[in-house]
Amino acid sequence: QVQLVESGGGLVQPGGSLRLSCAASGSIFKINGMGWYRQAPGKQRELVATITSGSSTSYADSVKGRFTIARDNAKNTVYLQMNSLKPEDTAVYYCNGNIIPYGPGPVDYWGQGTQVTVSS
Repeated sequence: QVQLVESGGGLVQPGGSLRLSCAASGSIFKINGMGWYRQAPGKQRELVATITSGSSTSYADSVKGRFTIARDNAKNTVYLQMNSLKPEDTAVYYCNGNIIPYGPGPVDYWGQGTQVTVSS
């Protein structure tokens, strides 16, 4: 079994910062790409940022220059540093990992989501 557990969400004022973390655990042979997605009420889930096993990154246009994705391979953890937050960043943020377990794979795993609310 593989689990992804997110943390770090919360309420922040516009212009503020938050750092999300997502730790993968369980029967993991190798972690390929990881990413962050978000879903606002009444909207479809959208890609926020991705990072490859070699740490190449990509971002949605709406967060470029404000968000930074990083990973710590030794800890099987991916981070999302979010600066200059805007009310439109309010959403549930989900972690995704393309993981090869000790078994058939790779498999896409998802975290349970963490709420980020940007409001004054």
